[in-house]
Amino acid sequence: MQLSSLIHEDFTLMVIRLFVALLLSGLIGFEREWNNHAAGFRTHILVGVGSCLMMLLSIYGFEAFMEKYDNVRFDPARIPSYVISGIGFLGAGTIMVHGINIRGLTTAASIWAVAGLGLVVGAGMYSLAAVATLIILLSLVFLQQVERLFLNKRANLHFELIVEEGLKIESLLRIFEKYQSKIEKMEVERAEDDARSLFIELDNKTQIDKYQLIEEMSSLEHLKRVKEI
Repeated sequence: MQLSSLIHEDFTLMVIRLFVALLLSGLIGFEREWNNHAAGFRTHILVGVGSCLMMLLSIYGFEAFMEKYDNVRFDPARIPSYVISGIGFLGAGTIMVHGINIRGLTTAASIWAVAGLGLVVGAGMYSLAAVATLIILLSLVFLQQVERLFLNKRANLHFELIVEEGLKIESLLRIFEKYQSKIEKMEVERAEDDARSLFIELDNKTQIDKYQLIEEMSSLEHLKRVKEI
């Protein structure tokens, strides 16, 4: 068997596309890794390159069958459609619910976007992939700074309190009233022994000194631990 029969005539083109997918998805993954998110550099590269590989399979993988049999037809969009719908399981794995706080939505969205990048690169649409990468990176980096500058100043405060039986809720309410803050949400979960985990979301329109607030809550009897989440 000759080596030429084992290597596709468009092999060089396909390798180039795989490396372009690696580069673009790696840039997005590096930003996620830099900010210590669940899915980072390697995850995004694997998703991007894997999606590109599936697209290449869809475009070039069945040429021999179509050339050999006149009645064989294949839809090149079929495999990519399964990639787009199937990548959701990986994105869902990065979403973490901690009490009333949800994290990982942006990383899940970036994984889904990187899968799209891989498919676009696999189809040979390099310029579109480059522009999409730029837009995604601007969204992750620049818009994050905008959020911190304009939105986080008014963001609500989230606390997890480990309380023992005997804690009087009225004493907590008096502290919140002192800071002119109202409770937006409250959830109670069973913790170790007879303790309870109390998840509280506080309105922060009055720009509360959260460190002083934590100190006052920590002084309450039957309150074992206070943690901002």
